[in-house]
Amino acid sequence: MTDRERFDATMHYRPVDRCPICDFGFWDETVPEWHKQGLPTKVEWNSRAEVSTDTWFGMDCYCAGGTPNVDLQPGFEWYVIEDLGDHEIVQQGDGVRVLRKKWLGSIPHHVSHLLTDRDSWREHYLPKLNPDTPERYRGDWDAAVAEWKNPNRDVPMTVSCGSLFGRLRDWMGLENIAVVPYDDPDWFEEMVTTLADCVIGTLHRTLETGVKFESGSMWEDMCYSGGPLLGPEHFKRFLVPHYRRITDLLRKYGVDIVWIDCDGKIDALLPLWLDAGVNCMFPIEVGTWHADPIKYRKEYGKDLRLIGGFDKHILQGARSEILAEIERLVPLVEDGGFIPLPDHRVPPDVPYESYLYYLHEARRVWGQGINLKPSPALENFSQ
Repeated sequence: MTDRERFDATMHYRPVDRCPICDFGFWDETVPEWHKQGLPTKVEWNSRAEVSTDTWFGMDCYCAGGTPNVDLQPGFEWYVIEDLGDHEIVQQGDGVRVLRKKWLGSIPHHVSHLLTDRDSWREHYLPKLNPDTPERYRGDWDAAVAEWKNPNRDVPMTVSCGSLFGRLRDWMGLENIAVVPYDDPDWFEEMVTTLADCVIGTLHRTLETGVKFESGSMWEDMCYSGGPLLGPEHFKRFLVPHYRRITDLLRKYGVDIVWIDCDGKIDALLPLWLDAGVNCMFPIEVGTWHADPIKYRKEYGKDLRLIGGFDKHILQGARSEILAEIERLVPLVEDGGFIPLPDHRVPPDVPYESYLYYLHEARRVWGQGINLKPSPALENFSQ
């Protein structure tokens, strides 16, 4: 089977030759650290590198992108405002100024926000959310569409469906976005509607080309260790109707797998996403938030698809722990509707040899040694 056929069969509980073997990538510092531990320097986490990590590790593809930009267009200028040695203050492409570490930096600290009120929204952000902005669409649009429509395409394509809350949280900051639904619900609804309209507009143009996408993908990151950043009542009132607009449009064009990337404790929102037509959760963070893909499947059955669910923190531990985590997920692999992978990007404190062991055992146990892609990384690997 091709990656495309395997993804489609897995997500629809049809017979499949084996489980997809995939990853979610790495921290920026991970691959350079692994270069010191034996990973050839020609290998980079970049599809344009001499050798990509996907090629080196023999990974399958679960979501090839390249579809229109549904974010701010054009983005703001990115530049360093102040160099503070180990840290620096930068303005990001979303207009937010942050303090970030130069090394081992995961989530930067917000310093200030350009989006603070209705006036700044309408002056700086609203004009950048026009779905008809030509720059949203690749310069080689016609050639790209022809490639996507190729009946022999062997990778699954996902069409980007944006964000309804996560981007607003980024642009305004957590404290500011937390009070807007209470202090000015009309303005909050205006912003959410604008984001949804931008997505709907780009989706219409994209889906009308006749491309058969295997999935639609969204990003929110709107939960933390204790639960959602927006309460279920507000989520249901403001967000669910627009999720339905998006998922109804996708299904009209035959896209019935819609997955959302949301970190944190998603339990309170999961049934609402399902009701809104979002039927696949990713990356299901086990080690940090104690999520459990097995528990979710028991609770929601096969209506819910899952991607992720392998505790990445275990990759720092003993090989016996790594193998036990792989074997723990076998029942879900056999059940279908599930693609196991480390539950977020692999950090640099995971030894390269430990990752190779994980990869070797994942291919043996989940992949059963069937139709696996060549993995130069494992050619000389010894357990």
